[in-house]
Amino acid sequence: MSEAVTANGLRERKKDATRRALSRAAIRLGTERGWDEVRAEDIAAEAGVSTRTFNNYFRSKEEAVVAGGAERAARVGAALLARPAYEPLWEALTAALVAMAEAEERDLGPTAVAHLRLIADHPALAAQQIRADRQAVGTLIDAVAERAGADSGQDLLPHIAVTTAVAVTRGAVEHWARHGGTVSVADTIREAMDLVRLVPYAGARP
Repeated sequence: MSEAVTANGLRERKKDATRRALSRAAIRLGTERGWDEVRAEDIAAEAGVSTRTFNNYFRSKEEAVVAGGAERAARVGAALLARPAYEPLWEALTAALVAMAEAEERDLGPTAVAHLRLIADHPALAAQQIRADRQAVGTLIDAVAERAGADSGQDLLPHIAVTTAVAVTRGAVEHWARHGGTVSVADTIREAMDLVRLVPYAGARP
């Protein structure tokens, strides 16, 4: 491996670390002080960088809070493509989403519920989250299409599979947050994804 490649890899890791530090600082300050009391300058100071550095990574403090969606989508996509080829698509999607949720729980720990409530309680943050989700959906559609041997631009399957899975995951996470996050969010997502299988039969009368 050349020195240039090594240097580029190190640079990218440093950028990722800075991005994560800024995002975590935004979440921490938002939950501790109240969102309206937090400025970009405060987030930068909390992360130990300049406001200029903050502006190099994010266009707003809202963007900093919801950062990581693209990275999470990439991880889910990679996990999906790594699942056994014989595994049905919905099971593979469930496993990939659960693995991502478990990693998030380890990463955020007890601040996970506060993070989600922060987004839910502030319209500007909720709107930014929706925009971030749209970008993540595109990444996942490509991964599903590759796994299924479908055309992401023409075939309906990748779009329906991903938009359904994202909606189910969002609903599960919101349910989890409303109930205080007393159980594992990964288990809640797994339960919600499994429930989708039963929806066609729900409410049937003998």
